[in-house]
Amino acid sequence: MAPTPPDRHSGEELVLRPPRHRAERRSIAWWTVQAVVTVLPPILILVLLAVLIPPARPWLLLSAAIIGGPGLIYIAVMPIWRFRVHRWETTGDAVFTRAGWVRQLWRVAPLSRIQTVDTVRGPIQQMFGLSTVVVTTASAAGPVRIDGLDHEFARGLVEELTVITQAASGDAT
Repeated sequence: MAPTPPDRHSGEELVLRPPRHRAERRSIAWWTVQAVVTVLPPILILVLLAVLIPPARPWLLLSAAIIGGPGLIYIAVMPIWRFRVHRWETTGDAVFTRAGWVRQLWRVAPLSRIQTVDTVRGPIQQMFGLSTVVVTTASAAGPVRIDGLDHEFARGLVEELTVITQAASGDAT
């Protein structure tokens, strides 16, 4: 249940807190596979070129190592860190998210400003039974994304948000 907002005239101060819900634990595997798919191809291409072009081998292998070292750290650290940071919550007033891993972004989308609620499932997400809920508002900052939700749960959340936003007063602009 959402905390009751303070009366602006009462002198109470609004205290922001992190959203309550985490992404599904399977999101760690999803983000790991995404990282591998991003990092591995350039390294493999450089190693293949090093095999095919012997005179350039030292420079190509050095390039592969320069990409590979930080790439392996990225693969090992990023998914776990994102899982620890990524949070979301819906209340009767708004959708709250916190995401990112180096640069963290907190977003609040008032229900009265929501224009559309969508579900997105890429091929890797489908492998892990996950979905992303995208809440589009009239904000110039773009949509609010809730990554790493169980697909069936995401479907129910989209239906719930759609019903709530249809009942909310305002014109979502």
